[in-house]
Amino acid sequence: MQSSSSDSALLLTPQQAAEALAISPRKQWSMTASGEIPHVRLGRCVRYPVDDLQRWIDDQKKGGNE
Repeated sequence: MQSSSSDSALLLTPQQAAEALAISPRKQWSMTASGEIPHVRLGRCVRYPVDDLQRWIDDQKKGGNE
């Protein structure tokens, strides 16, 4: 079994997700509440799947050569 580290985490906490997306925690929570960004509820906890966030970012790209 691999040792856990933030580099290999499958899910991010709200604070980690906000930092990774370079947005404020308030904006991140607003986007979560509206269903704009992918998230998972585990009981009362909200977590953000790394792979889903990366796909979401890729889907948001505009302009440039795709």
